[in-house]
Amino acid sequence: MADCIFCRIAAGDIPCREVHADTDFVAFRDLNPQAPVHFLVIPRRHVAALTDLTGADADLVGRLQVTAAQVAAKLGLAETGYRFVINCGRDACQTVPHLHLHVLGGRALGWPPG
Repeated sequence: MADCIFCRIAAGDIPCREVHADTDFVAFRDLNPQAPVHFLVIPRRHVAALTDLTGADADLVGRLQVTAAQVAAKLGLAETGYRFVINCGRDACQTVPHLHLHVLGGRALGWPPG
């Protein structure tokens, strides 16, 4: 989608601080980090939100999580831990209408998160 900032990042039209890229996903550092390590993983294919997924997308969601875990390990988070967050909708603070998984780590994270 031409007006989606994450689609434009995935296409290489907007620069990012990339930490991983493959044929299906791009991972890059968050512009407003909430932890010492905070990156996003996005599918190259536009999906606006979790609510737009269907059963046919189960493989996409699984590979999104596997990719995020692999990048977290590459960035040194596997031993101490990290958190996955997917916001869905306005009340959950989803500010970009493109499915994206936040990975946060590098310090002890509080609970509850909200």
